[in-house]
Amino acid sequence: MKTQRYTTVVTADSRGRVMVPVPFDPNHVWGPKAEHRVAGTVKGMGVRGSIEPLSDGYGILLGPAWRRDCGIAAGDEVGVTLAPEGPQRADLAPDFAAALEAEPEAGAFFDALAQFYRKAYLRWIDSTKRSPEMRAARIAETVELLKAGVKQRP
Repeated sequence: MKTQRYTTVVTADSRGRVMVPVPFDPNHVWGPKAEHRVAGTVKGMGVRGSIEPLSDGYGILLGPAWRRDCGIAAGDEVGVTLAPEGPQRADLAPDFAAALEAEPEAGAFFDALAQFYRKAYLRWIDSTKRSPEMRAARIAETVELLKAGVKQRP
């Protein structure tokens, strides 16, 4: 997935929340998802979060402890680098990607999961490389769990 780099001014909303504006629509750049989890840098400091719809576009909220530790406040001009976090659809094995494509509800839920949960499902599926039948069964089970909205395998 394509990394986005830009410069922006950190802002605050009417509730006092401090955020980094995102000057593009993540659904157009990275494909439609219920939630866009990203990782990157703000003013050279590592950041992870979710891009959220804001009053006039999109942004990433910055917590008070993170801002304090990084010395960033509303009104500061910062350089930003963002990319989707964790494994994306293009990174998946063809058999699992096809299974998610065949079940859009499961695919959308998988895309919205935090990378921890996505990686856990992928490790469980990939641990069966020597047994194609078990791999197919695990993919089918994973798709059913995802359709049911289950973040991690019980």
